[in-house]
Amino acid sequence: MSEFFKNIPEIKFEGKDSKNPFAFKYYDPEKVIMGKKMKEHLPFAMAWWHNLCATGVDMFGAGSADKSFGAQPGTMEHAKAKVDAGVEFMKKLGIEYYCFHDVDLVPEDPTDINVTNARLDEISDYILEKTKGTNIKCLWGTANMFGNPRFMNGAGSTNSVDVYSFAAAQVKKAIDITIKLGGRGYVFWGGREGYETLLNTDMKFEQENIAQLMRMAVNYGRSKGFMGDFYIEPKPKEPMKHQYDFDAATAIGFLKQYGLDKDFKMNIEANHATLAGHTFQHELRVSAMNGMLGSVDANQGDMLLGWDTDEFPFNVYDATLAMYEVLKGGGLTGGFNFDSKNRRPSNTPEDMFHAFILGMDTFALGLIKAAEMIEDGRIDNFVKEKYSSFSNTELGKKIRNNTATLEELAAHACDIKKPNDPGSGRQEYLESVMNNILFS
Repeated sequence: MSEFFKNIPEIKFEGKDSKNPFAFKYYDPEKVIMGKKMKEHLPFAMAWWHNLCATGVDMFGAGSADKSFGAQPGTMEHAKAKVDAGVEFMKKLGIEYYCFHDVDLVPEDPTDINVTNARLDEISDYILEKTKGTNIKCLWGTANMFGNPRFMNGAGSTNSVDVYSFAAAQVKKAIDITIKLGGRGYVFWGGREGYETLLNTDMKFEQENIAQLMRMAVNYGRSKGFMGDFYIEPKPKEPMKHQYDFDAATAIGFLKQYGLDKDFKMNIEANHATLAGHTFQHELRVSAMNGMLGSVDANQGDMLLGWDTDEFPFNVYDATLAMYEVLKGGGLTGGFNFDSKNRRPSNTPEDMFHAFILGMDTFALGLIKAAEMIEDGRIDNFVKEKYSSFSNTELGKKIRNNTATLEELAAHACDIKKPNDPGSGRQEYLESVMNNILFS
C-alpha cells in the first residue's frame, strides 16, 4: 500500500509547552480523568465525506484540494485509494473510528442500484481487509438520501412510492454495511425531510411516512442482530426551509409520538444547534435529560454566517461547556465524529492533520476543564442550593413526589401572604468561577 502522507509523522502527545505542529498539546489518550482514560471519554471518529471526499467546492468555485489519492475520481480504484489513505490517516492520529454515507464509500451508479450495492459489498470487504489487526472500526453509518435529484421532494417524506422504495433500499444496504463493519450506531439525517411551502405539502402525511421508514429500519436492523442505537441528527434548516428535525426537543417529540424512542437517541451537531438558535450545550442537555444523549458531530459554526460552515472546533469555552454536559449526562453511547472540513484555502495534506490536531486538542482541553468544574463543586453546589426549598421543606417534597394538591398550595400561599425572595441567580459569579477554572 502506498504511503499518502509521507512527510507526516505519527502524532504523539507532547504537552502544552510543545511547539511541534505535528503533536498533541492536550490530547493524551492514556491520561485518566474521572476514572476513565481520555480516549474512552473521547472516542474520536473521522467523517469519510469531509476528510476523504471534500475538495473545497462551494457555490462560487471549484475545488481547491486534491483528494484523488493517486486514482481517477469516480472509479472503484479511487474508492480503494480513499480507504488506503483513510486508514493511514487514522493510524497516524490514533483515531479508532470512522463514519460514512453509502455514496462516500463508492461512486453511485446512475442507472442501477444493484451495481451500487455490489460496489458497497466490494469496498466493505476491502475496508475489513485493510483494518484487520488494527483498532480501526466503524462508529456509525448512514445513507445519503439528499444529494441525488430523486430526493428533491424528500426521501421518507417524498410524494413518490418509487423514490420511497429507493430510500428504503439505501437504508437497508447501509444498515447491512454498518453491521458488517461493526458499527455502533446508524444515523438518520433528514437532509431533504422538510418543506418549502405548505401550499404543496401534507405535513402529517410526510411525517407519518418518515416514521414508518424509521420503524422498518429498526425492525430490519434488529432482525439482523444489530444491537446498537439508531440516531436522529437534528438540523433546523438548509437545504429545506422548514426541516422536520428542527432541534433535539422537536426530534424527541417526534420519536415519542411515533413510538420510536426506545431505539433512537440523538446525534447532536454543534453547528446545527446554533443554526436552531440554541447553544451546543443546550442540545446536549435536552438529549441527556430525556435519556437520549447518543453521539456528537464535533464541529462549530461561524456566528456571522447563517449556514452550516462545519468548521473544526477551536472554541475551548464551548467545548468545556459541552463536555460538562456529556460528563454529567453519563457519557456517550456513540462518539465524537469530526463532521468538520478544512477551510477552502487550507488545501494541503498537512492541513488535514493540523485540523484534526486542533479539534482533538480542543475537546481534550474541554474534557480536562469540565472535569475540573465538576470536581471543584462550586457550580453544582450553587445549583443544588438554588432549588433547595423543594428538597428541604415538606411541601417542596410533596410537590416533587406528586402528592401535593392545588388546594394545598393555594392555602400555603394564603397563609404566608407573600412569597419569600427566590434569591439571586448569581450568573456573573458563576461565569467568573468558570473563567477561574478555565484559565488557572
